[in-house]
Amino acid sequence: MNASKTLWTGVYPAATTQFAPDNSVDFDATQKVQTALVDDGVDGLILLGTCGENNSLTAGEKRSILSGAVEALKGRVPLVAGISEFTTDAAIAYARDAEKIGVDALMVLPSMVYVPTLEELAQHFRMVAEATALPIMLYNNPPAYRVSVEMETLDALADVENIVAVKESAPDPRRFTDVINRFGDRYAVMAGLDDIALEGLLLGATGWVSGLTSAFPAESVRLVAAANAGNWREAREIYRWFMPLLHLDAEHDLVQSIKLAEAIMGRGSERVRMPRMPLSGARRADVIARVEKCKATQPSKKQRELA
Repeated sequence: MNASKTLWTGVYPAATTQFAPDNSVDFDATQKVQTALVDDGVDGLILLGTCGENNSLTAGEKRSILSGAVEALKGRVPLVAGISEFTTDAAIAYARDAEKIGVDALMVLPSMVYVPTLEELAQHFRMVAEATALPIMLYNNPPAYRVSVEMETLDALADVENIVAVKESAPDPRRFTDVINRFGDRYAVMAGLDDIALEGLLLGATGWVSGLTSAFPAESVRLVAAANAGNWREAREIYRWFMPLLHLDAEHDLVQSIKLAEAIMGRGSERVRMPRMPLSGARRADVIARVEKCKATQPSKKQRELA
């Protein structure tokens, strides 16, 4: 268990899936996005999470994206595959295929659409974990998935050795302390909501699963490095600069906003699959203004100018 916990440290961007103009998956562009993030110093990648538009992809597309990432990155950083399926059987099949493909770990979500009881949720997680030898991070995001991974659920899963981490995206930073107080180091806890990331790191999160890192990886890496070094002044400065964008991660249109930010920064396309549509009108103008302001004032740019 201790060896697997070394996975859950540093910055893990939730990488986007890139689409061609005909709305097919652009596998080459997707690999380029992944490789560029690793080149910029991130510590791992989340593949096919929310930002990867998991539920807008076919089963075959998902597996091809995982295979492409393994091929392109050649073990440079840990790769964590998101499991977001409608049924437990489908999640089990995907977990087994992901392990065969060669990813390093899994991020398991509650089953989609159906809102489970706490007993059903724990059993879903247990059955997926028992189908694979890979280490697993559970994803707690009550606003998005209408169910909370309660302390009682984590209690019930404490005997499942390969469930080793929790991505904490509840919008209440007290959860970090509550989980750590109750379970000690049984579960690594990663900050999963961008606009409480620094609070999570201060309170004991081992790392950060981030959306906006896809647009500004250098600053994200510096933010976590500063926090880990106890340089809270630098960490606060970066966080305050970043916050207008980080708030976007807590909105329902986070994928469109993050992809638009990527496009402005020359890191990808803003194309998304229905039912999502690219941002328009006042919302689009607002996001562009936020990105352009951060681009003009980004700390890494200032650092280069002073060098």
